[in-house]
Amino acid sequence: MAGRLFGVGVGPGDPELVTVKAARLIGEADVVAFHCARHGRSIARAIAEPYLRDGRIEEQLVYPVTTETTDHPGGYQGALEDFYADCAARLAAHLDAGRTVVVLSEGDPLFYGSYMHLHKRLAPHYPAEVVPGVTSLSAASAAAGRPLVEREETLTVLPGTLPGEELAARLRTADAAAVLKLGRTFPKVRQAFEDAGRLGDGWYVERAATDRQRVLPLADVDPADVPYMSLALLTSPAERSFAAPPPVRPEGAGGVWVVGLGPAGRPWLTPEAQDALASATDLVGYGPYLDRVPPNPRQRRHGSGNRVEADRARHALALARDGARVAVVSSGDPGVFAMATAVLEAADADAFADVPVQVVPGLTAAQAVAARAGAPLGHDFCVLSLSDILKPWDVVRRRLAAAAEADLVLALYNPSSSRRRHQLPAARDLLLEHRSPETPVVIGRDVGGPEETVTVTTLGKLDPERVDMRCLLIVGSSATRVTERGVVYTPRHYP
Repeated sequence: MAGRLFGVGVGPGDPELVTVKAARLIGEADVVAFHCARHGRSIARAIAEPYLRDGRIEEQLVYPVTTETTDHPGGYQGALEDFYADCAARLAAHLDAGRTVVVLSEGDPLFYGSYMHLHKRLAPHYPAEVVPGVTSLSAASAAAGRPLVEREETLTVLPGTLPGEELAARLRTADAAAVLKLGRTFPKVRQAFEDAGRLGDGWYVERAATDRQRVLPLADVDPADVPYMSLALLTSPAERSFAAPPPVRPEGAGGVWVVGLGPAGRPWLTPEAQDALASATDLVGYGPYLDRVPPNPRQRRHGSGNRVEADRARHALALARDGARVAVVSSGDPGVFAMATAVLEAADADAFADVPVQVVPGLTAAQAVAARAGAPLGHDFCVLSLSDILKPWDVVRRRLAAAAEADLVLALYNPSSSRRRHQLPAARDLLLEHRSPETPVVIGRDVGGPEETVTVTTLGKLDPERVDMRCLLIVGSSATRVTERGVVYTPRHYP
């Protein structure tokens, strides 16, 4: 069985710019081939050195000519044609023997790379793949810190071996341009920039992404000191004409965004919420919820306890009044037993009349638990908190009884805590006055988090001792069903 051929780009010079795929293939190769001049040194091999493994076969492909003349009957081009044919035959012998052959290429294999001549000869006959690499052009633009093109601009790539008149003509009309293959061609290239009236806009980059990298205005370069591994850049005209003002905070940019983080984890964070968090200057919230937002040294964080919602809301509004962009974070959806009400209530005061407040919704705990269990909220349902901290237990009882009598599915928040142990047993007993003991109950704990559990039981078997503040309960209606696979759903039709 024939081996596989890979043309692997190793980038412009820095071994850390080699792609993960390229590094893996180099390490796995039976044969590593590389081009070099007669002195035997290869830039591509030097870049790949950290990824070479012991025991590989190396094929050194030595150019018969580089810049010197040749007595070959076909001249320079004829000598190279014979050279590539011979190299292809040498690599074909390895491929016929079933070996994996990696041909190293500086930059990208198909961007002025020698590998392309081997690919044309071998790819029609053997399995072949090209692994792209960072080009010298990309590295030079990065080294100069200047964009090549933007918006509708076009980029022209030119070899320095073109006649000077043609170079000047193309540079004269180009938005942006890169001229490669300098070295001995540099005086002609520099003159072409000058003839095109673009010398003052040109940049010179030498040996980009190596420890010998140099970046200079093109007009300042000594023609006697220009290696082949360099290029001339004419970068984006939009970049050249842009005068960057110092970054300042826009006047009147302050405001409060009350952001729902969802029940847990970034996958359940909406894009709108991510944008609000990313653009904030200040984050305000209950400490454990703030901890769910990755730290950013640009942002100030204002954490507080769980029982100071009004104080937290006023603090956020005061920061926004002074020009800050404040994200008040809330678990789940901020409008469901969370911070949105507290912020809007505080914002109703005259002191904060000019502070804009926006609520950014999030995935609720009820939705998350329901999705894990199946579709228990498929029909009419009621959302109720069992906490009697902010409302009397008598109110909770009346609402529970009304929802139970109406045969609604119930999503029960705050079912139990270390200091509130009586509410859930009382709620269970009250519901049993209206519901069958076989009514399905879903207990979701830490859904989306590392300690997630989802338990399906019945109202009659519900054990309050297994429930804490990190749980949410869904109590089914008379129509709610549990399949043999344990999936819970409430049909949309009602008997």
